[in-house]
Amino acid sequence: ATSRGAKMASAEKRVVAAAPAGYTALAVKFGERQRSPHCLLVKEHQVREGAGTTHPPRRTLFVLNVPPYCSADSLSRLFACCGSVQSVDICEKPASGEKKEKLTSKFFNCKIVTGFRVAYVVFRKPAGVQAAKALSQEGPLLISTESHPVKTGISKWIDSYAASVVDREELQAEVDTYMQEYDKKIAEEEAKAAKEEGVPDEEGWVKVTRRGRKPGLPRTEAANLRVLEKEKQKRARKELLNFYAWQHRETKREHIAQLRKKFEEDKQRIALMRAQRKFRPY
Repeated sequence: ATSRGAKMASAEKRVVAAAPAGYTALAVKFGERQRSPHCLLVKEHQVREGAGTTHPPRRTLFVLNVPPYCSADSLSRLFACCGSVQSVDICEKPASGEKKEKLTSKFFNCKIVTGFRVAYVVFRKPAGVQAAKALSQEGPLLISTESHPVKTGISKWIDSYAASVVDREELQAEVDTYMQEYDKKIAEEEAKAAKEEGVPDEEGWVKVTRRGRKPGLPRTEAANLRVLEKEKQKRARKELLNFYAWQHRETKREHIAQLRKKFEEDKQRIALMRAQRKFRPY
């Protein structure tokens, strides 16, 4: 048991020592039963001066190699011993540093990220970043504990399925809100276009719009089928018939053969009619 513990300790040291330049390796384990530790690479997040970002410098810890089972709550709990955590943002890949509009929809544009990810842990004080980097000197951190277990297997699938069930009223409320904002935006654009219509700009140019024209009616399935049929007939008329000389000869030969066959059938029909026109007085 002592030799096993020594081997595990040496393995953890090798994992921590294998961090790339500029990063600090933190050993973590999913649970107490896991033997081999996982390595999180952390460093202080740095951005250009004056760049608007949701991850402020000196207070943000950039984390690489975040496993799929590690959630934002788990990271917040892991680094809570270093200081008060303001927010945790998990992304598929490193962000560009520019401030992006956060999607507030619960039902739409929800992209599921799989595999290893990156994270930005924002502390309330700059001392939290340095304290988090100093965790490399301690033992492996546990992601799943008895007080804060991480669900796996069937229980995780059940929770995922329960979360995927859509609340009809909540969805209808979000759709109604979106449509109201959309109608308001369209009304503002139409009012602005009507106000600017016919008014020359600084150089004397007048902007010409499509207002007043008859709007196109949406096509139905029957209308689409008629349009496709017309296009098919138009393509058939454009195709070159008897483009080659041998095709022309074959067409003439077939036409002559059909005429001869019809001539023989007509002769037989006339002969039969003549045979039936006999004089029978009684």
